[in-house]
Amino acid sequence: MLHLLTEQLTWTNFAIFCAVAVALLLFVLVWVMLEIYFERKILGAMQFRIGPNRVGPFGLLQSAADVFKLLIKEDTIPRKAEKQLFVFAPILTFLPSFSIMAVLPYADGFLHADINVGLLYALSLSGISTVGIILAGWSSNNKYALIGGMRSAAQMISYEIPIIISVVGVVMMTGSMNIRLIVEGQAGYFWNWNFLPQIIGFVVFVIASVSELNRTPFDLPEAESELVAGYHVEYSGFRFAFYMLAEYIYMFVFSALIVLIFLGGWNAPFPQLDFIPDVIWFLIKVCCIIFFLIWLRATLPRVRLDQLMGLGWKVLLPLSLLNIFVTAAYMGIKSWIIGG
Repeated sequence: MLHLLTEQLTWTNFAIFCAVAVALLLFVLVWVMLEIYFERKILGAMQFRIGPNRVGPFGLLQSAADVFKLLIKEDTIPRKAEKQLFVFAPILTFLPSFSIMAVLPYADGFLHADINVGLLYALSLSGISTVGIILAGWSSNNKYALIGGMRSAAQMISYEIPIIISVVGVVMMTGSMNIRLIVEGQAGYFWNWNFLPQIIGFVVFVIASVSELNRTPFDLPEAESELVAGYHVEYSGFRFAFYMLAEYIYMFVFSALIVLIFLGGWNAPFPQLDFIPDVIWFLIKVCCIIFFLIWLRATLPRVRLDQLMGLGWKVLLPLSLLNIFVTAAYMGIKSWIIGG
């Protein structure tokens, strides 16, 4: 199907594109429901609880029941809210999360938008969702929602710079921002993966990704104990569902980016295991990262806003800059040895 991208647009091609988009959307919806289910089950097991076990076999339909409940609930808009922005904010938060998936290669030769600046595209779009959170807090005409939106703005300033600088070392080593080429550069044994030579960038990217996802311990914009649910406190029904959908899509997206940039993408840890399909290796790694994020939520307490900003400016930013100089020195020494 890759040839369709270079052919003249016809009604047949347009229908194929629409069918692929609908199939991807359905995959996302099913994945999010399973993601929520397994998160609740894992959290329950870690905290000596049972988790969902009533709706459907083993509680598998609990997430579907929750989605149905949100869709049929009354859609309320505060009387003094900025109605246009209030309605637009959830859409602005969701659309970038879904658009990023267009550039993620799930396997070798898998249909995706193979653009030369795919990495920059993905990281740039992820920042747009924060604008939707800020708009939600401001347009709700609610002090608690506004504080949640302002926290999100402060959080964005603190982690967006380190998360982008942390991948510069990978771009320097690969010579490209094309995600497919970054993965192909990690072929072979697992010690060829970028997380070893780029261990500093890897750690900074993972920590900043947790902050990007607004998940524990960095879930300050939606701190229930302080802000009665934060920026989306005035949202109900399907508009609230948009925010939850975007959050769990971003869990998949950033787990996929961690796998593609640092953990070899679809490559097996040993060439002898290449008989296993590429997409299986990719999904196994993504599920491991998602499990790690759930583990963090069950383990760590929420930090204060000043602690988060201090971590971003005083620790993550200097480390990400240090990683660039270390990578440059490593590449210089390597080329001198090879040239000598």
